[in-house]
Amino acid sequence: MEKIAVVGAGNVLFLDEGVGIYAQKYLEENFEFDKDITIVDGGVLGFKLMTYYQDYDKVLILDTITMHNEEAGAIYSIPAEELLGLGSYKQNAHEVEIVEMLEICSLLDKMAEVQIVGIVPQNIIDVKTNLTPRLKANFDNFIKVALDELEKMGVRAIPKKRQKSLEEIINLYQNPKATRL
Repeated sequence: MEKIAVVGAGNVLFLDEGVGIYAQKYLEENFEFDKDITIVDGGVLGFKLMTYYQDYDKVLILDTITMHNEEAGAIYSIPAEELLGLGSYKQNAHEVEIVEMLEICSLLDKMAEVQIVGIVPQNIIDVKTNLTPRLKANFDNFIKVALDELEKMGVRAIPKKRQKSLEEIINLYQNPKATRL
C-alpha cells in the first residue's frame, strides 16, 4: 500500500505565509479519506522534511509560492521536478528549505513523488496571525486544487457532517488556549 503524506508548510505568525498550515488543518478537520494518509503540520520543518520525501511514496505540500508578476491569490500545482528548476520560488526561509531538501533527496536512491500546491501570497511580512482578504477569498479554490491532487494520487475525500470554517481554523492559531476543534 502506498504511503501518502499531506504537509502544510509555512509560518502562521506572518499572515499569508501560514496558508499551508491552515489548509492542512482545514483538510484534517473537515474531511475523512478513503485511504490512510498522514497529514502533517509541517510549519518550518526544514531538514525533517527529508523523512517524508524518503519514507513516503507520494507527498503533497501545501504552501505559499512566490511567482514574479503574478497576482496574489493565484494558485499553482507544480510537480517537484519542475520546481527544482524554478529559482523564483525560493523567496522566504521555508521555501528555500523545501527546495533544498528536494534537491538533496533527488540525488538519493529513493524519493517520493512530490507535488506542491502553492498560492501566491499578498503579505508575508506583517506579524499577524490571519490571512489577507485576497487569500481568504481564494482559500476554497486552494483547498479544491489540493483535493484534486489527492484524487490524482488515488485518495478520495469524504466531507465530515460538521464542517469547520476557515475562520474557526485561523482562530485556533490566534487563541492557542482556545478549545481545540
